[in-house]
Amino acid sequence: MGSKDQDLAASSGGGGGFFSSIAAGVRSWGTAVHKSVNGLVGYEGLEVINPDGGTDDAEAEAMKGRWKQEDRDSYWKMMNKYIGSDVTSLVTLPVIIFEPMSMLQKMAELMEYCDLLDKADECEDPHMRMVYASTWALSAYLAYHRTWKPFNPILGETYEMVNHQGITFIAEQVSHHPPMGAAHCENDHFTYDITSKLKTKFLGNSVEVYPVGRTRVTLKKSGVVLELVPPLTKVNNLIFGRTWVDSFGEMVLTNLTTGDKAVLYFQPCGWFGAGRFEVDGYVYTAAEEPKIMMTGKWNKSMSYQPCDQEGDPLPGTELKEVWKAAPAPPNDKYQYTYFAHKINSFDTAPKKLLPSDSRLRPDRYALEKGDMSKSGAHKSRLEEQQRAEKKIRDTKGEQFTPKWFKMTEDISPTPWGDLEVYEYNGRYAEHRAAIDSSSVAAEEKDVSSIEFNPWQYGDLPSQ
Repeated sequence: MGSKDQDLAASSGGGGGFFSSIAAGVRSWGTAVHKSVNGLVGYEGLEVINPDGGTDDAEAEAMKGRWKQEDRDSYWKMMNKYIGSDVTSLVTLPVIIFEPMSMLQKMAELMEYCDLLDKADECEDPHMRMVYASTWALSAYLAYHRTWKPFNPILGETYEMVNHQGITFIAEQVSHHPPMGAAHCENDHFTYDITSKLKTKFLGNSVEVYPVGRTRVTLKKSGVVLELVPPLTKVNNLIFGRTWVDSFGEMVLTNLTTGDKAVLYFQPCGWFGAGRFEVDGYVYTAAEEPKIMMTGKWNKSMSYQPCDQEGDPLPGTELKEVWKAAPAPPNDKYQYTYFAHKINSFDTAPKKLLPSDSRLRPDRYALEKGDMSKSGAHKSRLEEQQRAEKKIRDTKGEQFTPKWFKMTEDISPTPWGDLEVYEYNGRYAEHRAAIDSSSVAAEEKDVSSIEFNPWQYGDLPSQ
């Protein structure tokens, strides 16, 4: 184990090295079992990827997805011309593949286990601090494991969340082309800031999702700043077969203050499901010496153990669990956790909810109630209104200006391209303080009756 881990330690800077060679080796013998559906006219060469490695007939396996045949046919006719393209904002997608949640809400799901950041802030050991913080970052993949697509936010859409671990969370869609969201979260222990811009590559029956973004966490007690580079995600069997999600590659969390790093490798799914969900890695000093080994599954739990310079467990120590996923509702239609349901609930909303909040989207609400037809109609109407607002803005020679964030001059390099960085402007805290001190807040009407309104102009057509 020693020589391997020395190579691992030497390559912990984020790209290439031991982890990349392992990834290449794993991919060379395959991810799950691929089956061509050549027997189906019009779909020759498309592959169905079974994560369980079953031996079912390819055509029978292909028909196990959520699509009806006529829906599958029309979707394929629309999408096959986009193979190899970034489809983030190229096409209008059918509601059948959506979950009743906006991407801004999905960003907020990273806060489910934010108590791990509280522990990181309280921790005196700088290396255990990285264990807690990197486990927090990893815990988000439990939400990303869901096979449904969240709604693309409307430009100016927001999401607010309170009543969870003492945090105040605000997110805003700051750009439509390219789609970009920014978020700020804070409690007594940490501040969290992210600018997110997804980039995709459509591959026919799958899509790769590249997380072009910058995530930074500041721990208040120590003052250290942490920066995250996540692995990519691939959604398999979009049209044929049972849709499933795999995340693989390196996740690197860097302490920008001290130079310490946590490097965790997400194993790709192999034959018959081998390695799926598995994560292994180390916390390193700034001198790239391993201090703590970490292991587990991103959908279940993570554990840690102190190690020597060879990466071997220290004598007299034992593997200890640092995080365990909370129980989930059984047979949930959208694979939601209890926290995901809270995300959609007004129980996590503050007083005087902004009318631009994702919870108020009529398409999201209709889908949550099971009315797919009404959801599709509302979605089309909102998209038409968004186009109408852009036309007005272009005519007036104006540009959209976010309310709660501002664009900086920083350009952040990522493994998947450069990113324009937005930062929190501080106005949301002032907004909430004014509401909390106002007597009007006590007279608030039923929040669910508020009409969704993210628009910059008030005279948009409603149809």
